Amino acid sequence: MNSLLNITPIPDWYNGLLQPLLIAGPCSAESETQVMETANALAKEGKVKVFRAGIWKPRSRPGSFEGVGEKGLQWLQQVKRETGLLVTTEVATALHAQKAIEYGIDMVWVGARTTANPFSVDQLVAVLKDANIPVLVKNPVTPDLELWIGAIERFYRAGITKLAAIHRGFYPYERSRLRNIPKWELAIDLKSRFPNLPVICDPSHIAGIAGLIHEVAQHALDLSFDGLMVEVHPNPSVALSDSKQQLTPLAFGQLIADLTFHDTTSQSADFVDFLTRVRDKIDSIDQQIFELLAHRMRLVEQIGEYKRSTNVSVFQLRRWESILQSRIDCGKRLGLDEEYVKSLLQLVHKESIKKQADIIKGKTTGDS
Repeated sequence: MNSLLNITPIPDWYNGLLQPLLIAGPCSAESETQVMETANALAKEGKVKVFRAGIWKPRSRPGSFEGVGEKGLQWLQQVKRETGLLVTTEVATALHAQKAIEYGIDMVWVGARTTANPFSVDQLVAVLKDANIPVLVKNPVTPDLELWIGAIERFYRAGITKLAAIHRGFYPYERSRLRNIPKWELAIDLKSRFPNLPVICDPSHIAGIAGLIHEVAQHALDLSFDGLMVEVHPNPSVALSDSKQQLTPLAFGQLIADLTFHDTTSQSADFVDFLTRVRDKIDSIDQQIFELLAHRMRLVEQIGEYKRSTNVSVFQLRRWESILQSRIDCGKRLGLDEEYVKSLLQLVHKESIKKQADIIKGKTTGDS
């Protein structure tokens, strides 16, 4: 059941907001000069409606730059007065949220570390529930969709309907060219389960370096994300935090110019007719795939029964290795991605092993 039915659309948050929503600004507010220089450049460019800057920065180790604190909120007030941009910052504690409200911050976001802690989320909910400002919830550091949904639901159940999720990627447990692993399928699953919930991409944190931001941002737009949050600094090389992933205002303007923004749909008769015909073919193929999988599973059951009668173990390593390699080779010849084929095979094999194990244990025959 969709428990987020009454989410307020982004254009209804404030006058002038459009979708996809573009949010930009420095990782951290470092000085009044740096904040205003960035904000003025973005306002002049005219694409961004919301200016972001971190005021309190959660750092892994003490001694690193942890933000300028409350005085940074005064700089954001100045941004609003002089540029007309809406402003947003991260809040991690009840005090942060109270200060943001006092200084008239237009929206806040909840960081990945905070999202992972239900107690911290509840404290933010208690302060923000009557503020009537949008709340953006970043995904937790680990790829736990239920934890992400849980944080969003805590705000929603308190009556906060101006909500959005921010996809900033997940901690990579293996070496990766990206700072954080996108795991796009989790964001897609979130969007599928809650179609009314806007999902915004943070390509800066996913990419980790400026040169990969366009690739990540375009992929998000291709997947119909509802906006982008990009880190922009007047001189990234001297930034006090995340210097490698921040763009100059000029580079940001070029990024937006180079990105392809798609329509979510089309009312063209030709478009509708084409999609209908191709989707009908896909539906037919899917039906055949499931019929073949069911037939395969019946054969697996026969093997399981035979192994049971001959007292042979379920898992046969050499057979599995042979299947894996031969099917991957076949997939390559057909133009399929190796990881895609491997993932499908692992799912099918896992279910096959489970089925045979159940048979050998006597679960399908009624034996005790």
